[in-house]
Parts: sequence; structure tokens; C-alpha cells
Amino acid sequence: MQRREFIKQAGLGLAAVAGTTAIPVIAQSPPSPQPQSGPLPTVKWRIASSFPKSLDTIYGGAEVLAKRVAEITDGKFEIRVFAGGEIVPPFGVLDAVQQNTVECCHTCGYYFHGKNKAFSIDTAIPFGLNARQMNGWYYYGDGLPLTREFFAKYNVVNFPGGNTGTQMGGWFRKEIKALEDLKGLKMRIPGFGAEVFSALGAVPQALPGGEIYPALERGAIDAAEWVGPYDDEKLGFYKVAKFYYYPGWWETGPQISFYVNKEQWEKLPKAYQAAFEAAAIEANLRMMAAYDAKNPLAIQRLVQNGAQLRRYPDDVLKAAYDTAQKLYAEESARNPDFKKLYDSLHAFQQISDIWMGLPEGALANFMQARMRDKK
Repeated sequence: MQRREFIKQAGLGLAAVAGTTAIPVIAQSPPSPQPQSGPLPTVKWRIASSFPKSLDTIYGGAEVLAKRVAEITDGKFEIRVFAGGEIVPPFGVLDAVQQNTVECCHTCGYYFHGKNKAFSIDTAIPFGLNARQMNGWYYYGDGLPLTREFFAKYNVVNFPGGNTGTQMGGWFRKEIKALEDLKGLKMRIPGFGAEVFSALGAVPQALPGGEIYPALERGAIDAAEWVGPYDDEKLGFYKVAKFYYYPGWWETGPQISFYVNKEQWEKLPKAYQAAFEAAAIEANLRMMAAYDAKNPLAIQRLVQNGAQLRRYPDDVLKAAYDTAQKLYAEESARNPDFKKLYDSLHAFQQISDIWMGLPEGALANFMQARMRDKK
């Protein structure tokens, strides 16, 4: 189908969507902070990360926030960062914030998929939004107000706090040549990605980042996904599983978030709230920029060290896509929290995908073809 005809037909469908799901043109900005009377107090918080210090870019998002908050407030609002496991287990940070054990955390929503699958939408769902689309939906669509409404049920205020961009598709000890090769394969993967792989015959495992390499090395798992070249190189996966697949269709634009205890947030002076919000936006921007700068060099080093790049076979991608749509429909039918968030995200994506495919998609395809011609 020609692109012009596709857009015309898609436009009819989008008009119908627009009739039922309004997508605001501008963000719903919070009210401007009111001036604080009197001297500002000294406030000390702790932030529990789900990530090890060795993953400097993703763990570093919390450090960016803490450093900027301290600078903006002349050191009066101090946030101390703790790596995963130092004071709270990596997957226990949400409970710790909810129960006010720590004031805030830096983590991924899909780690808490088992609590409520709506948490996964705060990070990524298979074949979902890319990083730029996530920012568009959160800051200028319904994303932030709708997720705030959801997180309030857990005594939490949420803030976007980083993104890795579309990830790689994982490290495999054996090559995946067809859909049938997934049968019985033990793979470390969280969230809806795990559900899709399970439906396709694999056996998903939930492991924190620090436990993946030992599990691969001793054969407890056959494959694992983490982030992308820069972080994966640091964890050394190429030494124990040489086949490196792409794309990471289950993590098209995974967002890392700051979760803050609601009572602690409301107790903050307005000036400190503004400082935290500004610092979170900076952390969000800097993480994506860091990965865009570091991943290209890292993928070259990985290939030089023996990693073998492989694209997922078409039958795997098609089966995964169809399975994901079925899972979303089933979850929407039984989970109103998920349905409310997913319906908004899906409506935004229908419009955004068409735009993304026009100037940037066409240019990217042309540039990739030019690069191949030069070889």
C-alpha cells in the first residue's frame, strides 16, 4: 500500500479514535509553586536504586537528580543514593517507598508487574512507545496525569527519570533460527515480555541485573536481556552467550522512574518540589543522551570481542506481536487500571507512529541503505 493511501485510511481510523479518546495538545502543568515564607529547612532523603553502581548510566540517573537538587537548594535538600541491595532489595524499592521506609526510589515499573500489570506501562510494553513518544505522552499527553492517578493508590508520586531508548533483544547461548527454537528456552526477562515469551514456549526468569551473568555462566538460564551494548558490555554477557539479538521489541522505549512517598512529597516546601521536578527532567534527558553517545562505540567493541549480531526471525516477531495484542485485550477486560492507561497510550501511539514513520523513518532507511552500499 502506498504511504499516502495508508495515511488517508489511517486518518479515518484516527478520527474515530479522536471521537472517543481526546489527546491534549499541551501538557497539564502543575500549579506554579507559591513563595516560601521564612528560611527553608534542611531536608535529608534517601533514594533506593534498583541498579548496581557498576551500571553507571542507569544508576547514574539517581545521582544526577541528587546532585542537581543539592545545587539548586544550596545543599539544604540532600538526597543520598543507595545502590540496589544496599538498604533495600532491588525489587523491594516500591514497597519501601509505599511504606515510608525510604522517601524515594529509582526503578522500573515493570519490576512490579506481579502487583498490578498497569505498572508495566510506566516502563515499557511490547511493541509500545519509543523514548521520544514516551516523553510526548507523559509531558504533553495524558501519561503523567493518568499514571499519577494510578500511583496515588500506592501512596506514591511518580516522575519520569530516564530512558535507555529501544533496547537490544538479549544474549543467547544458542542461535534462534525460527519460532520453534524458543520452546523450553530459559530466559531472564520481566513484565509483559516474559508473558509473551511464555506464550511462545519459553520459560521466563526474573533476576536482578547483578545475578544475570552467574546464571548464564552456570547454565541456569539459556538467554538473558538487560539493556543495550554499553551496559551489557559492562556485565560481560558476551563471554558466556555470544549471540546478540535485536530489536528488543518488548522494550521499545523503557522509562526509568522516580517514585516518591506521597506524604513525604506533600511535606516538602514548594521550592524543593520544584527543584526535584526540574532535576528529574534533567535526569531523564541526560540518561537518553548518554546511551545515544555510548552505545555506538560499545556495539563495535562487542563485535570485535566475538559477539554475533542476529535479527529476530520474522516468524518470532509476528508471533510476538500477535500474542502481545491478545494479552492487552485480556488484561484490559479484567483490569480497569491497565485499560485506562493502555487505551490512552494506544491512542497516542496510533497517531505518533504515522508521524515517526514519515520524515525520520524514511531518512533512517535511506541512511542505512547508504551505509550498506559503502561496504
